[in-house]
Amino acid sequence: MLRLFYFILFFSICIPLVHAKDDLSNPILFSNAEVLNEYTTRIPFKLVDHLIVVEAELLDKKGNFIIDTGSERMILNSVHFSNLYEHQRKYESTSGVMHSIENSYEKQIKAFALQDFTLENKNSDVINLSHIEKSKKIKLLGIIGYSILKDYEVFIDLHLNQITLTKVDKFGNKLNKNVYLEKIVDSLDFYLKNHTIVVNAFINYQKVRLGVDTAAEFNQINKSVNKRVLQYFVPKKRLKLQGASNNTIKVMAGKLHRVKLSNTIYFGPMNTIVTNLSKMNEAFGTQLDGILGYEFFAQKRTIINYKKEKLYFINYPIKHIE
Repeated sequence: MLRLFYFILFFSICIPLVHAKDDLSNPILFSNAEVLNEYTTRIPFKLVDHLIVVEAELLDKKGNFIIDTGSERMILNSVHFSNLYEHQRKYESTSGVMHSIENSYEKQIKAFALQDFTLENKNSDVINLSHIEKSKKIKLLGIIGYSILKDYEVFIDLHLNQITLTKVDKFGNKLNKNVYLEKIVDSLDFYLKNHTIVVNAFINYQKVRLGVDTAAEFNQINKSVNKRVLQYFVPKKRLKLQGASNNTIKVMAGKLHRVKLSNTIYFGPMNTIVTNLSKMNEAFGTQLDGILGYEFFAQKRTIINYKKEKLYFINYPIKHIE
């Protein structure tokens, strides 16, 4: 049975920004990361409700970061990084799926260190995420988004609850070939709309465009989608959702059937909400018919290669019945 949940999906718009000169010279450290080789590291994560959360330390503060492919850049929680200045205020608001996020600031991360990996001069938005901390009951330092992930092949494994990051060249080729013990069984092309992963799919034989987002706790379908798509949505109950800007909406939740990405890649029924995605599409300049989130990754062990614009899939182990 579906329960009341908080929908957390962060998006940013590519817009001119006020660049802050206040650098964070200390790196972000992942104390639980396991270095596999000079280009590859493995980070365990925990699921907080349906969010992928890793533990890290920044500026002597230890806490949690949400892995969010729907966020363009890193986001820091102003509750824990309060040394902000008025000149850091952005000229434009950062956009959330339900409403623009006001009072947004920008910092520059001088070094983002992941064991042997160091990323220089990464920008970060700074906003108040206290409502997420309260609802999820965790100390949330921030969000790790596209700007950090894009230079790696990212293996999101909900079977072992770990993320494997391996460095790639400008063409998307792994700098170390021997990374995965598991066999890749299928792949799918996607395209990037700004920072958003977009795949072409079919629902009840109707073509749809779907975004892929690790921080969407449930899948979403736009309420204005073709009626033939909604024929395979089985409603269960109405829910209240809280968005990135801390305001709430009511949506219908249920099960979505007959989602197919190719002749070989298809899904069982997935928990899904029907909602209005017009503000998100306006912010992105896209026309998405829906979002694939936790339910997608729960059924598919997925590797994201941003440079090649490819998704790769590894099977879950077959459960043997005694």
